[in-house]
Amino acid sequence: MKYSDRILNTPSSFIRDILKVLDAPDIISFAGGLPNPVSFPIEALKEAIDGAIRKNGSKLFQYSTTEGYSPLRELIAEKYRRKFGLDIQSEDILITNGSQQALELIGTVLLNKGDKVLMEEPGYLGAIQAFSLCEPEFLSVPLEEDGLNLEKLEEVLKNHPVKLIYSVPNFQNPTGLTYSMEKRKAIRELVSKYDLAFIEDDPYGELRFQGESLPYIGAGYLENSILLGSFSKTVTPGMRLGFLITKNAQLMRYLVTAKQGSDLHTNIFTQYAIHEYLLNNPYEEHVKRIVELYRTQATAMLDAMGTYFPASVSYTRPEGGMFIWATLPEGQSALKLFPKAMEQKVAFVPGDPFYVSRREVNTLRLNYTNATPEVITEGIRRLGSIL
Repeated sequence: MKYSDRILNTPSSFIRDILKVLDAPDIISFAGGLPNPVSFPIEALKEAIDGAIRKNGSKLFQYSTTEGYSPLRELIAEKYRRKFGLDIQSEDILITNGSQQALELIGTVLLNKGDKVLMEEPGYLGAIQAFSLCEPEFLSVPLEEDGLNLEKLEEVLKNHPVKLIYSVPNFQNPTGLTYSMEKRKAIRELVSKYDLAFIEDDPYGELRFQGESLPYIGAGYLENSILLGSFSKTVTPGMRLGFLITKNAQLMRYLVTAKQGSDLHTNIFTQYAIHEYLLNNPYEEHVKRIVELYRTQATAMLDAMGTYFPASVSYTRPEGGMFIWATLPEGQSALKLFPKAMEQKVAFVPGDPFYVSRREVNTLRLNYTNATPEVITEGIRRLGSIL
């Protein structure tokens, strides 16, 4: 059987692949990007599901509109008006099967083979996968402590017809870094000179445990802004409920058409359930508890790294989110270190999958949200012993 070029050129998810071999109870895994299951509001969701069925009956089990459940879209829009002062209406929102589907739809609507896609370096593996299906040419701009390297960004935009830029400005995956206010303004000013789509993926924005919330780069400012959000990190990832926001009405029409060709509509049962949950529970208080949990876990990991990692290994200090990014001495390969770590029953993600062109890199990603402080300390001790 002959397969398409697009699937042959799309990388498998290293993270998903290694998770299959990390089921042994004695392995301490910092590899997944898993929310802590103690944060799932299971009892409240049970009540929400029962309530949604009582109120709406068969509507939870019937086909529905492609755009998504209107009352849920209005709740999301109201949140962005209230918290960020953005002029977002329900018609500006498309409910998707997780943010991952939003990325796939954007690629379907905007990208032809060979089009230029600008990524952060390192960048989110899920976006690299989703866009790879469209066979684009990836261009990379290095991430600095406070966001994209402006000089390199300007150089790339001047010399290449970039079709879209993908960014994760809050607690970036994989680095945990956050764009500064100054960088956000500078990037906005630079990008506004070009006819391109600017994507801000913000699954972690509410998980801030240090510093103050910052305004978006494109949302509310750029005509071709696309903002992605999700309930996966704050309510439950298993329901796969995300959303896409854009004020570009023509772009939204094409995205809806693409979604009709993909899955008709997002699971309506979960949309009703999440809507009922949001109506009847103190969502922001729930998120605050998650933030405090992750603050404790991040502190435990950073403290342990300070104790057990050699001085030659540097690492980021996130203000929120789920990840820490470590850099080994120049010339070392995190990928080659991985088997040695597995011998010590500890797992991480080598940096290679987060780059579109570099291999055998000296970087690695650590997730702190799915283990207790005691387990985190022991896992970092094991990892430190081989570093």
